[in-house]
Amino acid sequence: MKLTTRTRYGIRAMFELSRHFNGSPVAVSAIALSQNISKKYLHNLLTVLKSSGLVRSVWGKKGGFILSRNPSDITLNEIVAALDGPVHLVECLADEYSCDRTGECAVRGVWKEINRAINDILSHTTLRDLAEMDAGISCSNRSMPEYSI
Repeated sequence: MKLTTRTRYGIRAMFELSRHFNGSPVAVSAIALSQNISKKYLHNLLTVLKSSGLVRSVWGKKGGFILSRNPSDITLNEIVAALDGPVHLVECLADEYSCDRTGECAVRGVWKEINRAINDILSHTTLRDLAEMDAGISCSNRSMPEYSI
């Protein structure tokens, strides 16, 4: 499984906005420069994130984008879902009728567990957690699930 560029860049943009959460709106050009993302592509991502309610735009000379909620309240799963939809490792997890082997597939249970682990991690990781990881602060107080796959 590979995350799309759309998701990776979207998370980077949201992370950048979280770094300026209690400050002024951040211009697209500043985010683009800081995160090495083209302005045009970034603007498209921010438009999607805005329509999903994760960011707000502010017009004017000192305008730009800001998070719509506190970084500790925005999970990576929300960002991924807004940009690419729900995470499904294989098609049969999203639609059991997409494969005629679903009922007899021995490996489908493994795909289901891996998919659950991915979604749990994304659902339990917030933008604030990313900021703490970036600052080298331990995130051991997070309710991160443990997996032995």
